Amino acid sequence: MIPTPHIEVKDKGIIANTVLMPGDPLRAKFIADTFLENVERFNTVRNVFGYTGTYKGRKISVMASGMGMPSIGIYSYELFEFYGVENIIRIGSCGAYTADLNLYDVILSTEAWSESSFAKVQSGYDSDIIAASTDLNSKLEKFSKELGIEIHKERIHSSDVFYRKNFHEYKEIYEKHGCVAVEMESFALFHNANVLGKKAACLLTVSDNLATEEVTTSEERQNAFTNMMKIALEMAE
Repeated sequence: MIPTPHIEVKDKGIIANTVLMPGDPLRAKFIADTFLENVERFNTVRNVFGYTGTYKGRKISVMASGMGMPSIGIYSYELFEFYGVENIIRIGSCGAYTADLNLYDVILSTEAWSESSFAKVQSGYDSDIIAASTDLNSKLEKFSKELGIEIHKERIHSSDVFYRKNFHEYKEIYEKHGCVAVEMESFALFHNANVLGKKAACLLTVSDNLATEEVTTSEERQNAFTNMMKIALEMAE
């Protein structure tokens, strides 16, 4: 079924086997403009930009997911199921739950814990933990070492709520569930990959720290999180 309701390209061969997926459409544009050659924009529906180009002569695509599990759930499902994408690597921002993490630190998610009903509603999956692809994570860890970029391999929290009424609940989540940071998409992405027999991973850059109250600006989040981008771009084929 192509084009899909949310992706307008009619030739699925335009999209690479591996797609990098930031939340922000402007971050997708930044990656295409900064790192890729021979760039072709394949999607503008709802201003959720998608691009395919080459990195070091190898093909790769980048497409925004929007914010939250319903949004990445739609785009990742359509890419996996209808466009033949095999690997999706989320490259996003997160809020740290511990003072042991600094702004701009890069986290490689080993698994996502969530209170979300996304997976249960989608296919009856009852667990609140979903793992990333061990194959993709091994490759990303290898690339990070080759590039000399330190990563933290950790469990993260995928939340449905950005403005949590009880702000200090993050401390309990950190202590009880071992989640070092929070974001809003990976649980759904990992679930879609498992359901469809595909692979998914998640690299995150710390944009703010709930424990220390440090923050970055919106411009920094859009343009300055390049270490995780460089790691993920090595997945080009």
